[in-house]
Amino acid sequence: MKDAFLAGYSDKLSARPGDTIKFCVSSQASSSFKANLSRSISADPNPDGPGIVEEDASNYFKPASFCSRHQIFSPGSFAQSDLNLKAEAKSEISIKLCFMPSIVTANDQTLLAWGDFSIILDNRGYIKAKLANNISISSSEKIKCHQWYLVEINYTEHGIATLDLTPKISSITGTKTALKEIAVVSRLFPFLVDAPIRIAAGFGKKILCFNGKIEAPEISVDKFLLAQWDFSAHMKSLSVKAKIGPNLFLKNTPTRGVTGHKWDGTEFCWRHKPEHYAAIYFHEDDIYDFEWEADFELVIPKDMPSGIYVMRIEAEGHYDAMPFFVCPPLGTHKSDLCILVSTFTYTIYGNHARPDFNSSWLERIQDWGAYPNNPSQFPHYGLSTYNNHIDGSGICHASHKRVLFNLRPGFSTFGESTCSGLRHFQADSHLIAWLHNKNITYDIITDDELDRDGLAAISGYKTIMTGSHPEYHTSKTLDALTNYRDNGGGLIYLGGNGFYWRIARHPEDPTILEIRRSEDGLRAWAAEPGEYYNAFDGNYGGLWRRNGRPPQQLVGIGFTAQANFVGMPYKRTCFESEFDWVFDGVNGNLLGNFGFSGHGAAGFELDRRDQKLDQGLEITTLAQSFDVENNFVLVPEEVLTHLTNLSGKPEADVKRADMVYFQTASGGQVFATGSITFCGSLPWNNFNNNISKLLENVIQKFLKS
Repeated sequence: MKDAFLAGYSDKLSARPGDTIKFCVSSQASSSFKANLSRSISADPNPDGPGIVEEDASNYFKPASFCSRHQIFSPGSFAQSDLNLKAEAKSEISIKLCFMPSIVTANDQTLLAWGDFSIILDNRGYIKAKLANNISISSSEKIKCHQWYLVEINYTEHGIATLDLTPKISSITGTKTALKEIAVVSRLFPFLVDAPIRIAAGFGKKILCFNGKIEAPEISVDKFLLAQWDFSAHMKSLSVKAKIGPNLFLKNTPTRGVTGHKWDGTEFCWRHKPEHYAAIYFHEDDIYDFEWEADFELVIPKDMPSGIYVMRIEAEGHYDAMPFFVCPPLGTHKSDLCILVSTFTYTIYGNHARPDFNSSWLERIQDWGAYPNNPSQFPHYGLSTYNNHIDGSGICHASHKRVLFNLRPGFSTFGESTCSGLRHFQADSHLIAWLHNKNITYDIITDDELDRDGLAAISGYKTIMTGSHPEYHTSKTLDALTNYRDNGGGLIYLGGNGFYWRIARHPEDPTILEIRRSEDGLRAWAAEPGEYYNAFDGNYGGLWRRNGRPPQQLVGIGFTAQANFVGMPYKRTCFESEFDWVFDGVNGNLLGNFGFSGHGAAGFELDRRDQKLDQGLEITTLAQSFDVENNFVLVPEEVLTHLTNLSGKPEADVKRADMVYFQTASGGQVFATGSITFCGSLPWNNFNNNISKLLENVIQKFLKS
């Protein structure tokens, strides 16, 4: 697989004045690459829409050239000792571990490597032990994937090598006979080993990573226990403290908090029975930090306005564009309006390779001058948590410290759609472009600041406004938004499927995010039984609704239905005079029967009210959009049987978007649209339309309150 000719990433997605952002670039050009800075206004490449709009920002970064170099990265997770493991063996070496292979691949896979010793799962499905002088011993039977085994390798002074392979079957289903292989080899002793140890990978140019779980490795020399590791300890760490021997560091963040060979279904939380979770799940395609060297950096100037910026690089007809977000200094603000940028959601979706990607999309990309690279063309760059590993298991970690092709101005998610086909960063730019068109000043805060600084990150603003899809949140971000609202703040939610999934940040490296897609919800893959709790913080993962914090509690509405990328209009339902301010200057009762996202303001993913979940909020429904053409399906958490759903109402009644408004007892107020495609209607007709006017009314009301 080819690397991108020119690509880069920044070590931070957001920064405040005085902070430094480093840019890491790989260029295969023979000449230098150029870098220049612009401010992003619109990231929609659609020539029928606002197009790509950027303002020169060279006042804050003088255009410059830098030497090209091709930087490589190495996918594949493993554990490696931080020191060499040294032994002088006189009579016996014994190595054993438990493992559960998840796939047999065209390449060999290494379970353990130490000097000349290694244990391999070969490309035919046999376990092979290799030792010095090209001597090896192999199992006589193939392993079975998703079956636990204990493998033990012994070398003795008599020139005898043994390989014991024992299937680990629960006491409920019985046990199987161990396989024992014996080989006569040349004498190895005395034998000196002084080398680092790797678990789940080998050494050399091709490290041959293992796909599957490994548990309880240990090494004995001359019947003396030299090294032993318990993977159930220090579960939240990116390293493993040895019981005996050198400690291990974990490369490329393999998955912890997974069931081991002892797991029997009696406990589902690793915190309560850690001995049942003593395994680590490794994958050959794990990659969460490219670890490229920085080529240049930007110290955010004090006078740099809060906003979205793009560092563009170009060389020999190729380009890349790295967006980042500038926030005001903590405790200050230049506007009463704050836009909450959903960088957690951007990262979780980072490099989503869609299953419907087709090379025919590339023709429209070229015609539009859209961003040329697609994650489906570069799977080795690491895919998103909406994709699967090579063995079929779900990807549950994400990071922005790598090239994210779909986090680029001009990237089109839906290449065959008859509209702009945008999502996430690019779709949110419809809102940013609208704010600039209406001369509405704003500051930006991202999920990172909200999680790190809590309420202090947004305190003092009259209004916080989201983009089209604030889907992924930590407990800290939800706490901050709830506290802000309940302290009299105004919250405008302009999306659908928001505040849906619970995620965790790694305590040692917060740039790494974790998602467990537990037993419910509209999900790209399903977490395995017993693996619903986050390894990063030990909390139950999955939907916030299943954690007792449905989005209805925060914004009055929650996810109810999804369709293909289609949109519909709203119809005004509230005619009470006290809400005339919402519709002032809005002609007619049909709202948003147009747009660059799905051709309608209510589309793709819809949210509705549910009085069982909103804790008695006094909510007014301003407008609604029903699925009259039966394009939508209810989300799984709303479905009971093929005939019934949780609402107890006909399915057609609950497949809808609700546009709502309510106030809290403390004077806080919330406006919510319940649709992902709402912002796509804002730029229609050069920003002159009823959705644009309605939102302008709402913002003016919130900023005056």
